[in-house]
Amino acid sequence: MPATTGVVMVLIMMWATKPIFAVVVLIWLVLHMSFTAIFMRYGNHLWEVQSEAGSVLSGKIVDVLTNMLNVRLFARGNYEMEYLKTYQADEIKKSQKAQWAIELVRIGLGISGLFLIFSMMFLLIYGYAHHWVTLGDFTQVSMQSFWILGWIWFLSYQVSMFAREMGVVKNALTLIIQPHSIIDHPQAKPLQINHGKIRFDHVTFAYQKDQSIFNDLQVEILPGKKIGLVGFSGSGKSTFVNLILRFYEPQQGSIFIDEQNIADVAQDSLRAQIAMIPQDPMLFHRSLMENIRYGRLEASDEEVIEASKLAHCHEFIEQLDEKYAALVGERGVKLSGGQRQRIAIARAILKKAPILILDEATSALDSVTEKLIQQSLQHLMKNCTTLVIAHRLSTLSNMDELLVFDQGKIIECGTQAKLLAANGHFAHLWKMQADGFLPE
Repeated sequence: MPATTGVVMVLIMMWATKPIFAVVVLIWLVLHMSFTAIFMRYGNHLWEVQSEAGSVLSGKIVDVLTNMLNVRLFARGNYEMEYLKTYQADEIKKSQKAQWAIELVRIGLGISGLFLIFSMMFLLIYGYAHHWVTLGDFTQVSMQSFWILGWIWFLSYQVSMFAREMGVVKNALTLIIQPHSIIDHPQAKPLQINHGKIRFDHVTFAYQKDQSIFNDLQVEILPGKKIGLVGFSGSGKSTFVNLILRFYEPQQGSIFIDEQNIADVAQDSLRAQIAMIPQDPMLFHRSLMENIRYGRLEASDEEVIEASKLAHCHEFIEQLDEKYAALVGERGVKLSGGQRQRIAIARAILKKAPILILDEATSALDSVTEKLIQQSLQHLMKNCTTLVIAHRLSTLSNMDELLVFDQGKIIECGTQAKLLAANGHFAHLWKMQADGFLPE
């Protein structure tokens, strides 16, 4: 605003003094600002490209550091150095190109400024020599020309810097400005679970086009039942659970919980009433007390400790110097896999949700601890609908019913005894595991 106001005032004063000087300044301004605008568009693109290369390089560095154990195990330090050099050289090349663009603009702006000063001085000297420019005109126009040059130079330089920062910011916001693929309806209501009945109604789902996982799937899980999900990796067990949690939307069909379409309810209200114990639980870099209480934030310390006792993690927590105040490290790296899993189980016990999902929840535990936690889980399963994904079929002996998945279809269902007697797909899996080797 100061620059614009000042330029307008100067042009008016020059026009009142000698119109030719105002015309020269106006032509110069149009050319100068056009050049600046063209660079801003070009420079914006260059810095966006450079920022993208920097992001890729940072990602590669983080990937190497995250997998440092693999780098050491395979003695690939030199290989990773060379691997990173490729991305570093690309980032340097693009950064240099963007920096050179700024230097060229500075040179261009300098030449443009010299052109204005030389043009005005030539006209002033020529006019003074031919007696149509007075000494006062000479002083006024020359000082105003230098004033305009200073302001426009400053403004143009700031625009070039703005183009640089705009490119960086635009790249940084690329992910943030992407719309969410799954959003709540404006009229979405909270999910009300009174029983815990789950029903898949003609559900069709595919991660990629023409590669359906489920095709017209229909299944009903009665309230309070303990259901085991069995099948090879990739048969659809985890997808089945992810659809219930609404991490993905089916292409066709609907999923109902207590006859409420989960697509019409608020996502937070849905997940607040489902306790999930994943195969690889993730913990916050916070205290053990905070990580367990995450299942129910309003829980008291006594309730947290009671849940940890049921999950058989109270014993190792009490052996720590800081006990429940001990920090677990990023992603829980200070704990073993079995300890992290017991913390996740305690968190689920504390949540007291009407629907419980276990995804290989005891896979990282030793046999003795697994047996103890199975007893705690049996207590947890009493009043809720439970889905259990397990590859060790012996852990499903207490299930009310088993659903056997194969290539996105439920090909068998029934109790363990019934399925073994049928001598079908499940019996084949059971026999293979009992013989001590994995099925083809």
